[in-house]
Amino acid sequence: MTTPIQAQTLASVADIFDTKVPFHNLLGMDIKRYDLQGVEVEVKMHQDLIGNIHQQILHGGVTATVLDVVGGLTAFSGLVASREDWRLEDLQKRLQTLGTIDLRIDYLRPGRGEIFTGTGTVIRAGNRVSVCRMELHNEKGSHIAFGTGTYMVG
Repeated sequence: MTTPIQAQTLASVADIFDTKVPFHNLLGMDIKRYDLQGVEVEVKMHQDLIGNIHQQILHGGVTATVLDVVGGLTAFSGLVASREDWRLEDLQKRLQTLGTIDLRIDYLRPGRGEIFTGTGTVIRAGNRVSVCRMELHNEKGSHIAFGTGTYMVG
């Protein structure tokens, strides 16, 4: 069961990542779902995201960025889910320290498609560091890439 503070925190974080980070806006990232059960971040293909002009495929840097954002969101939701007695002020302070420590991306196939969706799961949710696994699929369900990320959460 999600507490009101957990729900409020996740809604605030989603708003920040979805509307207030200029680079996310430039890429056209859209958070479709963000709760204690997971995250879905969507990017629609457009001309500015092409990395190979001959094949018209998604740039690998866009893939890595989406997976990194998904990983950060996933890590933070894991932290929020770790306790039901969080104070809003404590979670807001933790959010300010959220950052990527390590990121590994495995590109499985060329980024062909119209809509790319990133999802994530927590492998280990720690008090200071969390590890997550992220996946990127196109609208047909083809697995484009996956990543493993280590994130500072406090």
